[in-house]
Amino acid sequence: MARIVYYSGDVQGVGFRATAARLARSHPAVRGWVRNLSDGRVELLADGPAHAVEALLAEIRARMADNITSEEATDREPGEPLHGFRIVY
Repeated sequence: MARIVYYSGDVQGVGFRATAARLARSHPAVRGWVRNLSDGRVELLADGPAHAVEALLAEIRARMADNITSEEATDREPGEPLHGFRIVY
């Protein structure tokens, strides 16, 4: 399962990407990346077993709930092989 998620709210400049990456690394089956977008949102790609991806996204929601005002998720076909989870600059 691969899912792209767009987070809106107070999500830039608050450690969102670092928190997401740290949480993702505690789910070794999940691979992907997280990055800031120029429109103020954060984009995250999580790829892995459905239960692991869902668990990661639930943790991000819980940890960053005060910063997220909306979340838009789209499933997609897995693309290129990913290794680990990283912050994209």
